[in-house]
Amino acid sequence: MYKLFIRPILFLFDPEKVHHFTFSLIRFLSSIGFSSIFKNIYEVKDTRLETEVFGLKFKNPVGLAAGFDKDAKLYKELSNFGFGFIEIGTLTPKGQDGNPKKRLFRLKEDSAIVNRMGFNNGGVLEAVERLKRNNGVLIGGNIGKNKVTPNEEAVKDYEICFDALFPHVDYFVVNVSSPNTPNLRELQDKKPLTELLQTLQDKNLAMPVTSKGTEKPKPILLKIAPDLTNEQLLDIIDIVNDTKIAGVIATNTTISREGLQAENKKEMGGLSGKPLTNRSTEVIRFLSEKSNKSFPIIGVGGIHTAKDALEKLKAGASLVQLYTGFIYEGPKLIKEINKAILSAKTIS
Repeated sequence: MYKLFIRPILFLFDPEKVHHFTFSLIRFLSSIGFSSIFKNIYEVKDTRLETEVFGLKFKNPVGLAAGFDKDAKLYKELSNFGFGFIEIGTLTPKGQDGNPKKRLFRLKEDSAIVNRMGFNNGGVLEAVERLKRNNGVLIGGNIGKNKVTPNEEAVKDYEICFDALFPHVDYFVVNVSSPNTPNLRELQDKKPLTELLQTLQDKNLAMPVTSKGTEKPKPILLKIAPDLTNEQLLDIIDIVNDTKIAGVIATNTTISREGLQAENKKEMGGLSGKPLTNRSTEVIRFLSEKSNKSFPIIGVGGIHTAKDALEKLKAGASLVQLYTGFIYEGPKLIKEINKAILSAKTIS
């Protein structure tokens, strides 16, 4: 139904406007009782889907990637579509408008999206107020730096976001891999990245005693670009093991335009969707094999079918996330992946 009737109508309009319209529609439908209907249609309830990763129990291994619900405005409603977890952000200390519009483009012929949003968000404190009303959704907090903050001071921005979100999220994601904030990817270099992650991990392990007792450290993950070389990926393995963060999310969007057909391939920004399927899986496999599976990996990038998700899990991912596939295929994709995982478990 979604691909036959709903998607063709939505794809007639500007992608960013459609995004906001869809948010309003889902919120309205949920407010008049559709939450339970969505859950009944899309949720797969089976204890065999439960997955424990970096000390957290996920009801199923299929999550929503960061970027869709940047400001934590719709995480409760989105969880009713069958997701096992929701990642909000990327959040920055201060609210910022992001890059000038138009900044979001569909590449229909390639089943892809190019975005140059630029960390547009209302700031971490606004999101915190919404997260205070969480009623049990497992939440990841994706954090970044403000555009105006020079890289030499970037650590402070990540610390501000970390401190503000700590009581309200279940895990953290350090985003240094977006191509849409000037010079951000320079923070993926070994020295600045080690400093950033070690600072956050030290803070994580030294959280103060509260009225409820000592806060447990929260898992910290690093989100990496698919454009890293094998040498850089080996550096990532060393950094993760040295800083003892919880794991890696592979991968963010790519700046590559290889093999694209759509006219919008000329647009600047990060590419997501089907063209990223193979590369993100390659990165997952490389990290898993070269690290001897020493840390968990969340696989994201080009998951448009249940087969795509299973390939990432087979390559070494413990969990997977959707973004562009969710937009192109609709919420039934979540159910299809979870059913495929159950079928694979039955066969094995």
